[in-house]
Amino acid sequence: MREWAEFTLSENDQGSDHVLALKGPLRVHSLGNLDAKLAGLDGDYTRIDMSGVTDIDTTGAWLVARHARERGLEITGESEQARRLIAAIGDLSEHEAEPERRPSLLIRTVGELGDLVASWGVGLRKMLGFLGELILAFGVMIRHPSRLRGTALVFHMQYVGINSLWIIGLMSFLIGIVIAQQGAVQLAQFGAEIYTINLTGRLSMRELGILMTSIMVAGRSGSAFAAQIGTMKLTEEVDAMRTIGVSPMETLVVPRVLASMLMMPLLGFYSSVLAIIGGATIAGFALDIPFWTFLQRTQEVVPMTDLWIGLIKAPVFALIVALAGCYQGMQVTANAEEVGARTTQAVVTAIFTVIVLDAFFAIFFTKIGWK
Repeated sequence: MREWAEFTLSENDQGSDHVLALKGPLRVHSLGNLDAKLAGLDGDYTRIDMSGVTDIDTTGAWLVARHARERGLEITGESEQARRLIAAIGDLSEHEAEPERRPSLLIRTVGELGDLVASWGVGLRKMLGFLGELILAFGVMIRHPSRLRGTALVFHMQYVGINSLWIIGLMSFLIGIVIAQQGAVQLAQFGAEIYTINLTGRLSMRELGILMTSIMVAGRSGSAFAAQIGTMKLTEEVDAMRTIGVSPMETLVVPRVLASMLMMPLLGFYSSVLAIIGGATIAGFALDIPFWTFLQRTQEVVPMTDLWIGLIKAPVFALIVALAGCYQGMQVTANAEEVGARTTQAVVTAIFTVIVLDAFFAIFFTKIGWK
């Protein structure tokens, strides 16, 4: 039959010392509800007498030590085993860590801004290093043209250029309609509706054609570059290429960048032409300007400098878009979630940089007299 732990309350012969006497084995299987009984005691006792304890383990020692600490009691009559176990348990008091003082909103804001600027600096340094590797890879291919992967180049030219013709054409056509219609509404206040042709032609050829094309390519092809290369990094295909002596920069990055730089001028010109056609279409309904008259007048009022400005900006924007996509793809290291984050970052970085550079080009070409 199992022996259970028990206790009694008594006092010494003089009646001045009230004692809680524990009896029996204080082991985990024999404690029963002793803990609850001790917690419910309402007695004024000053010490715990363990002389009647026959056996004890860590659980029993912990129970006695906690009860003694909570009531401020002295432990007496314990065996050598009990003394060692209680000493090994140590201080049972729970020291709650003081809550850390939260910095003020101003300090937190400045700190987060500093972290953001620092991360931008690190990202810019890595991007410049990646650009340097790309330039070296181009240099190697100029010296050894046989290392250029022609099949991959043609494939990416089709993906960046041919496959995106319909979406870029539709977008440009509708933007041309919007420019002509809104421009005509404003110019009509001054009786200058005829200058809608100038507005649509020059704005499409000089700015919006290549800018909107770059944004579309960033969202369509730049994101695909980041996702494709990021997935290859995730599945260790890029590491396998390095292992067998194949350069990922020459195999993955150079064909994508070169294809983008070759196709972007053509796409930009195509976009500008479709925007002008869209303006000519709406002008026939809203302004009673015949379609062919609109196109003929466009040839007269749009200078060749506008065409050259668009063609000069196109390869630069293409380099930014392709570089951002390939760089972000190469930075993937962890999991599929990072592939999505890097893809988003590639698109945002490319679009932001393209718009900033477009503003710079607008000021630059105006300053050198290409108005």
